[in-house]
Amino acid sequence: MTTDRDSDVAVVGASGRLGRQVVARLAARGLRVAAVGRSAEKLGHLPTAALPRLADCRDAGALAEALAGARRVASCVHARFAPAVLAALPPETERVVLIGSTRRFTRFADRPAEEVRAAEALLQRAGCAGVMLHPTMIYGADGENNVRRIAALVRRFRFVPLPRGGRSLIQPIHVEDVAACIEAAVLGAAAPGPAIVIAGPQAVSLADFVRAIAAAMGRRVRVLPAPAVLLYAAAWIMRLLPGLPRVRADEIRRLLEDKAFAIDDMRHRLGVEPRPLADGLAAMFSEQAMP
Repeated sequence: MTTDRDSDVAVVGASGRLGRQVVARLAARGLRVAAVGRSAEKLGHLPTAALPRLADCRDAGALAEALAGARRVASCVHARFAPAVLAALPPETERVVLIGSTRRFTRFADRPAEEVRAAEALLQRAGCAGVMLHPTMIYGADGENNVRRIAALVRRFRFVPLPRGGRSLIQPIHVEDVAACIEAAVLGAAAPGPAIVIAGPQAVSLADFVRAIAAAMGRRVRVLPAPAVLLYAAAWIMRLLPGLPRVRADEIRRLLEDKAFAIDDMRHRLGVEPRPLADGLAAMFSEQAMP
């Protein structure tokens, strides 16, 4: 017997940039989607088919009530909240999907990376069917910072200084492809199991990433090699000057690492083929009309 509390899927973090897309995808399939978020105003802008449930992940009672009756749960919030989400799962939950980050693979001491690793281990011990998805750098979401900060530098200076001359590899993934992966992880038969890295179709150098952003803006840019110590100093100065993007020291440090990954599991277990970087950037700049 179905009650008004039952749902096919509950999406935690439904009012966030990624969660909104996941809710829309699942609701478009005709599923009963419980949209769990902490902003009543933002939940009110979700598809009318969604069932809004107000809860903060730091409130165990409210979260458990919001997830009550959910047969599948997708968490779009940071991995640090995974223990709260797993503890709040109702007995009828058949599958849970968590979002991690490829930051878990960093060789540097890093608290967010440790939180992702801990969440992944906790899910493995939980004994319920599920999977954790580790996205690389996500771009294309409203208000996302990575591309916008580079675009601000290109627009203002027409050059971008990078450590190692931008030779480090990255593999960005468009936000819509991340949402498609979560949808597939919630519904696909092959999804549960070991964690899955989700990324763009191929790795590119950081320098080529910057050039691709400039090309999508209709501009040209020079990439300048810069010692990391100089970039640390520049990041400190940029905090003091209005109108310049903010860059943290840990972000500069991670620019020294290659972040390139095989995505066979993404393709085979989730059935998602990510879009090329040039296509994703073109859509992003066109849809958001970034000047």
